[in-house]
Amino acid sequence: MGIIRLFALAAGLGVAMPLGALAQQSTPEPSLQSTADHSKFEILNKPFASGPEVTEACLSCHNQADDQVKMHSIHFDWDYEHPETGQKLGKRNVINSFCGSVAGNEPRCTSCHAGYGWTDMNQPPPQEANAVDCLVCHDRSANYTKLATGAGHPPMEAKGTTITGAKAWAVDLTKAAQSVGMPGRDNCGNCHFYGGGGDNVKHGDLSSALYNPSHDVDVHMSAKEDGGEGMTCSTCHASEEHAWAGSRYNVEAADTTGTGKPGEHRYSASCQSCHGTEPHPVTLKGVKLNDHTDKLACQTCHIPSFARGGVPTKTLWDWSTAGKLDKDGKPISEDGFVSSTGKHLHTYLSTKGNFEYGEDVTPYYAWFDGQVEYSTIDRKIDPTQTVEVNSINGHPGQPDSRIWPFKRMEGRQAYDVENKNLVYTHVWGPKTDTAFWTNFDWAKAIDAGMKAAKQPYSGKFDFVDTYMYWPITHMVAPSEQAVECEECHAKDGRMQNIAGIFMPGTDTNSWIGILGKLLVLGALAGVLMHGALRLFTGKKGTHHD
Repeated sequence: MGIIRLFALAAGLGVAMPLGALAQQSTPEPSLQSTADHSKFEILNKPFASGPEVTEACLSCHNQADDQVKMHSIHFDWDYEHPETGQKLGKRNVINSFCGSVAGNEPRCTSCHAGYGWTDMNQPPPQEANAVDCLVCHDRSANYTKLATGAGHPPMEAKGTTITGAKAWAVDLTKAAQSVGMPGRDNCGNCHFYGGGGDNVKHGDLSSALYNPSHDVDVHMSAKEDGGEGMTCSTCHASEEHAWAGSRYNVEAADTTGTGKPGEHRYSASCQSCHGTEPHPVTLKGVKLNDHTDKLACQTCHIPSFARGGVPTKTLWDWSTAGKLDKDGKPISEDGFVSSTGKHLHTYLSTKGNFEYGEDVTPYYAWFDGQVEYSTIDRKIDPTQTVEVNSINGHPGQPDSRIWPFKRMEGRQAYDVENKNLVYTHVWGPKTDTAFWTNFDWAKAIDAGMKAAKQPYSGKFDFVDTYMYWPITHMVAPSEQAVECEECHAKDGRMQNIAGIFMPGTDTNSWIGILGKLLVLGALAGVLMHGALRLFTGKKGTHHD
């Protein structure tokens, strides 16, 4: 594997640094420093042999944190009971279009878990007090990381790879413990930017470009000297007792409250909580734009495209083609996509199938009320149709629905032919069974995944085309780059397939289009008549005001 460059904020400077330099970076960003100098705490001035040992030291002062994280933080329990749909959601049981499921792939998937040692999805995460990982969110030394295959544990030697795909180094836990402060972009990004197995693979609007974005990539997180706001993730995703504002399982799709009363703290990650419900200036255009807020999400106009900043996102993953070998019976690896930065990406792997990518991708648009129905093992599918792994809810005319931008991930994945459900798959593990990993035996992969999840399986499988939707809400562009009116109000415009809205300009042959043409022609005729009148009266020698 080539050297993968990871960028984080240099302390207070907004300077992008290569991964090799991060271990040398010890000064936290000034705005993120703790109110106490933890390097002076005697309990932290000793060597630590493991992450749980550091947590035990942290809890000697922060004696409520353990209970708060376990009781309130989805980062720890990975479980969510939806208050509207009643679905039991979270990473523990939801099926996705990337690696399929966490069950059967735990040590790899739980490498980003905010705890240590979770190796079985049939059990809750370890409940010991020191099983919570404090450093993954609060380390400000840029020295702490997690092993890609360590079920949440950090590397204690320079062996293996990290959760970002970089070569692992021996973490200095003492240095990390003494540096703690409020979470920065690197704390959040080292997991969230690399979901799905690589940089920007999953979300499309969360990538390493946001460690230190330019102003045209993200107006909120770009540096103030570049015209941005210098925000971190937790500026919007505010925390209260380790519960975070903002959830993709229950999105606040239509915030009609706005900024609230003066001085009121709004526990919300919505655009309106800062910008209000009428964010545009009182001009002719601004008033008309404000008139759109009952139909459009802010993101729809202000994020014209995603996967900006030079980091592509995966747009298609076809698992059905996995298992092909070359003429010598060896696994195949093909690099067929070159990003705008010149980086080569896999378009085929024998163990994973075919991939496609995109940069500066125009979103898919749909009505959205914030509620999504996810595929779990008990959800029946129709294999003759493209299966929506997660179905977007929302309809025109509903007061809580708005038109939102999405990344629509295309997939082809396995399902149980007789039981008519998508299946859990075992697609990662120690390469102890050479034949399994060389030939990628799908029968074994599905059987192992379903057994790991303890779910019934008929033993017969096939593949079905799928869609998976990801709401786009990051990478807000400068206002001058917002979607222009004519990009929607035009034939074949962005909103051409949206139901329940009237779009002047989209159909020039409709009655309103014909009326528009007549108005234009009438105005033109008036101009011509006026010109002719001036010409005629001018010849008579009369003066025309």
